[in-house]
Amino acid sequence: MATLIAQPERVQRARLRANFLTVAQQRLMIVLLGFVAIALLLIGKLSFYALFDSGDRQALATSDAPSRADITDRNNVPLARMIKAYSIRVNPSRIMGNKADVARQLHVIFPDTSAADFLAKLQGDRSTYIRQRALPEEVSAVNAIGEIAFEFPMEQERLYPQSALAAHLIGFSDRSGHGAMGVERAIDARLIAPESRGTPVALSIDSRVQAVLESELGSAITNLEARGGAGVILDANTGEVMALASFPTFNPNKITEASTEARRNAVTSNLYELGSTFKPLTVAAAIDAGVVNDMARRYDATAPLAVAGYQIRDSHPLNRWLTVPEMLVHSSNIVTARISDELGRENMEHMFRSLGFDRRAAIELDENSRPLWPQSWGRITTMTVGYGHGIAVTPMHLASAYAALVNGGIARPST
Repeated sequence: MATLIAQPERVQRARLRANFLTVAQQRLMIVLLGFVAIALLLIGKLSFYALFDSGDRQALATSDAPSRADITDRNNVPLARMIKAYSIRVNPSRIMGNKADVARQLHVIFPDTSAADFLAKLQGDRSTYIRQRALPEEVSAVNAIGEIAFEFPMEQERLYPQSALAAHLIGFSDRSGHGAMGVERAIDARLIAPESRGTPVALSIDSRVQAVLESELGSAITNLEARGGAGVILDANTGEVMALASFPTFNPNKITEASTEARRNAVTSNLYELGSTFKPLTVAAAIDAGVVNDMARRYDATAPLAVAGYQIRDSHPLNRWLTVPEMLVHSSNIVTARISDELGRENMEHMFRSLGFDRRAAIELDENSRPLWPQSWGRITTMTVGYGHGIAVTPMHLASAYAALVNGGIARPST
C-alpha cells in the first residue's frame, strides 16, 4: 500500500524561485560574455594600431619644431609667444561609425566649418587636423562622439595675443616652427637660439601707437572706399619704426584664412611713383647745392614747360610766376622741373642715392623690394624725378627720407 504525501506549497514556491535564479544567472553570464568579447575585440584592434599601424601617426606627429623666444613691443607688451595647446586630429581609416553623421556632429561643435568640409577630411586617406589650438571644452565634445579615430595631442603652438595688430611687421611661423614672414622670419635664427628662448625679443614698435595708426588708416580706407592702404610712423631722430600698418590685413593665428594679397606688406614691398611727395626732397637738395638760396625768387609757371617733345603741366595751373614756398603750397610740377633742371642730374642722383633710393630699405624684414631706378637718365628724367615720376620706391623709403628732412638732415636706417 503506497502512502502519498502532498508537497507543501511553500516548498513548491522555493523550488520555482531557485529555477528562476538559475535562468537569470545563465542569461547574465551570456550578456557578460558578450561584453567581454566586444572589449577584447576593441583591445585587439587598438593594440594592432599601436603596434603595427604607426606609419600615419609618425607622419602626422609634430616634428621636433624648435621652441621660439617671445616677441614684445618696446613696453614689453606680448606680441608673439609659445603656448601648449590641444590639437584634434583624425585618422579616417579608423572611423567606425557613419562618416556623414560624424561630420554633422563636428559641425555642431565647430559651426565655423561646414559639415561638407569635415566630411571631405573624414573621407581622405591620410590623418589630418580637425582643429589646432582647440579649447578644452571642444576637446571634450569631440571625445564624447566616441570615435577611436580622434587623437588629442598637446602641441607647441605660436600664439599672437594681439590678434591682427602689427601682423605685417611681426609675421608668423610655420608648422615646422620656423619664421615664414615678418620679424619671425627675419630674425628666425635668433628666436630659436637656445640661449635666447627665455629672453623676449623687444621690437621698436609701441603697440599703442600701432593701434592708433591702424585705426586711422582703416577709417581713411573706409571713407575713401579704397582697396588698401599703408602707413608707417618713425622716430625721426633714431630711425626706429614706432608703428607700421598695411591694409588689407590678416590674423596670424588663422594664417590659412589669409589671402596672398592680405599678407603683402605694402609699406616695404609695394613700389610706387610717389609723385608730389618728392618735391620737398628736391627743394632740400637744391638748397644744399646752393641752387636755391632765396625763397623769394620767382619761377615761371605761366604756361606748360616744353622739353624734348614733352610738356610738363600743373594739375591746378595758376598761370603766373611762383616762389619756392608757393610752389610747395600749390604743388607746381613746372616750377619743380625748373629747379631740378638747374640742380642737374649729378646732384639729383647723389641726393637719391644718399637717401637709399637705389637699394632696398634698411629695415630688418625680408619682404623688402628694391626700387625701380631709371634705366636712362637724361634731362627729362632729371626734371620728372624731381616731382616723383620716373623712379619708384616703397613708402618706407619715403618715410626714411622725410625723417632726414625734419631731423636736421641726418639719414638714419630704419630699424
